[in-house]
Amino acid sequence: MSIVEQMAVLLPDTAGVNETGHLTVDGCDVVDLAAEYGTPLYIFDEATLRGTCAAFREKLGSIYTDSLVVYAAKAFLNRALATVIREEGLGIDVVSGGELSIAGSIDFPMERVFLHGNNKLREEIELAISCGVGHIVVDNLYELSLVNEAAAGAGIEQNILIRLNPGIDAHTHRHVATGIVDSKFGLSIASGQAEEAVAGAMSASNLRLLGLHVHLGSLIFSAEPYQEAIKTVFRFAVAMRDRHSFDFREFNVGGGFGIPYTRDDPEPDFAYFAGAIVEAIRSGSEEFGIPQPGLVVEPGRAIVGRSAIAVYRAGAVKEIPGVRKYVSVDGGMADNIRPALYGSRYEALVANRVTGDEAEKVTLAGKFCESGDILVKDAMLPHITAGDIIVLPVCGAYCIPMASNYNASPRPAIIMINRGKARIIRRRESYDDLMQYDMV
Repeated sequence: MSIVEQMAVLLPDTAGVNETGHLTVDGCDVVDLAAEYGTPLYIFDEATLRGTCAAFREKLGSIYTDSLVVYAAKAFLNRALATVIREEGLGIDVVSGGELSIAGSIDFPMERVFLHGNNKLREEIELAISCGVGHIVVDNLYELSLVNEAAAGAGIEQNILIRLNPGIDAHTHRHVATGIVDSKFGLSIASGQAEEAVAGAMSASNLRLLGLHVHLGSLIFSAEPYQEAIKTVFRFAVAMRDRHSFDFREFNVGGGFGIPYTRDDPEPDFAYFAGAIVEAIRSGSEEFGIPQPGLVVEPGRAIVGRSAIAVYRAGAVKEIPGVRKYVSVDGGMADNIRPALYGSRYEALVANRVTGDEAEKVTLAGKFCESGDILVKDAMLPHITAGDIIVLPVCGAYCIPMASNYNASPRPAIIMINRGKARIIRRRESYDDLMQYDMV
């Protein structure tokens, strides 16, 4: 079995190997793309992206008619990607005025936009209301009054959801766990803040409380935390109905569905999560005597992660006898901080010798001035020399939006391939770009 076949669950759907032994994406030679567009380079496969959007929409819609898949834009958003999301009929979850403006720039249907964030600025709330966003997800009591004031100023009644903190541990990395009690996100059910928010929203002059939102974190591989959270939310909803006449019409269960980054990771299909979530909602509805609410899910990483690869060029090779062999590449933590930030693991392959036998253990190091700038530790790869093209799969989520100009490094170009043709969807930054806002 070839390395590409072994990594089939990690690489884009159209990945292959050509007659020269080079990795291809939708028929395009990755080595040629690296030569044409330079490295580091992020390559998105439009077929994989669209196929994943359709699969999520169809799998959920087939078992729960009143449902909407909403793409979590924090995973990565630019105008080209937002256009695909719009065309595939998904909604979009934005967490800033910037993300909202990107969506607005391509005429994204605002009724399918959800505004999130634990500290939305007044101007962001006002922008969202002026744009006509479908839902603002209220994260705290302070924000409840801000949204009401902004809606009153605009002379409208704004649809809102209240984000609950259910106090549930989804057993993921502590930096991406958001449903535990000690979290900056959401209103705690246990403390009584969530009920205070419901009561406040019900009595607010310019708010229409449609439902509840919960998000447990990211990279969750078991459906059990979702089912536990859903039962907790139904129990809360029926109490709010009885005490405050709350009508539970919409339920946003968030996202966080895990995807594999290495060959050792679990491979849960969205159908597994969707089935478990729908089963829990129907069960909760029956148990607590509440009509089944409209269902919203908000996947980000699971939509976009596997649709992109990161491409680097190998440079210096340093061998420490008996210790380690370092292969340095021309990118690193400035374009992909995930390994340094979360200890994230990746696979790697040599794009210009895909069919080469695994020959040696190496550590792929970035070029930046931090000892923690390591992309992949102990990768088994063919013998690498300077100039070889190294690829990391599953780089469509979080790498690019968390990229920086550390060491005054320009951020990489991004291209998208569709039907064998590549186009730039974000140009590489230049040194002049780095200085354009400086004042002397």
